[in-house]
Amino acid sequence: MISYRHHVVSLVAVFLALAVGVVLGGGPLSELGRDRDTATARQVSAETGPIAQAGYGEAFATATAARLYDDALAERPVALLALPGADEDTLTALSDQVQVAGGEVAARYELQARLTDPTSSTLVDSLGTQVLEQLGDAPAARGIDPDAPAYVRLGQLTGLAVGSSSEAGGEVTDAGRTVRDSLSEAGLVTSPEPDAALAPLLVVVLGDDQQVDPDVLQDLLSGLSATTQGVVLAGPTSSGADGVLATLREDGGVEGVPSVDGVETAPGQVTTLLALLRSPSGAGGDFGVAGADGAVPVD
Repeated sequence: MISYRHHVVSLVAVFLALAVGVVLGGGPLSELGRDRDTATARQVSAETGPIAQAGYGEAFATATAARLYDDALAERPVALLALPGADEDTLTALSDQVQVAGGEVAARYELQARLTDPTSSTLVDSLGTQVLEQLGDAPAARGIDPDAPAYVRLGQLTGLAVGSSSEAGGEVTDAGRTVRDSLSEAGLVTSPEPDAALAPLLVVVLGDDQQVDPDVLQDLLSGLSATTQGVVLAGPTSSGADGVLATLREDGGVEGVPSVDGVETAPGQVTTLLALLRSPSGAGGDFGVAGADGAVPVD
């Protein structure tokens, strides 16, 4: 039986989807004023309409977020993985949304341009082999495949260092510290303090498309998703239109890893959290302004 809460959440999600369109000028409210006869009315609509629409979308997403989340992240840590050029204000806003959902950001990691550059493949391959030799049997317990392609394997190892297969996360292990140190020393991932807690849920945030190779990113995401409970890829509207995110989606994306564009906006940030909440189920999907599965997940 479908619950009353399901009806409420679905209804609010539909309105949020409307807000996504409105905030970017693509919703039904963008039609208002087009049939007015006077030049004055057209001028006022042109000058104030986009501002008012953007403000409405931002305000609506912010006001409805807590009801949509329903504290679903309570006692579930989240880690943010910032790709080169990720916007600082966007990262801060995502951290705030995690708190609104009842959770906390366990740590934030900076993925360096050297990591996402395919010319570093030899380094990535040799580093993965060396780390696996150091760790002994520990990686096998997390399902890390020593024979996986270089970037998939590195994604798996990164998942061991920052993520957890347990819903509650946990303290970083000796193996995790070893991987963190190795990634940092190689100039691939900047880690926080050594004892930052592990997180079952990861949000990977795109920034400068020119510093990220889509094939490398696809393999990294595949590896991360194999060693954590859930991963979401979030990028700006421009990336979803004709950037790395668009390319990744055209190639079929990564199974079980949802993507969201428009993350620089409040509706996009709320949608990112909604996608994150459903990611442990293995549900993927592409959401946002250019998302093939709609503006926002409603199930």
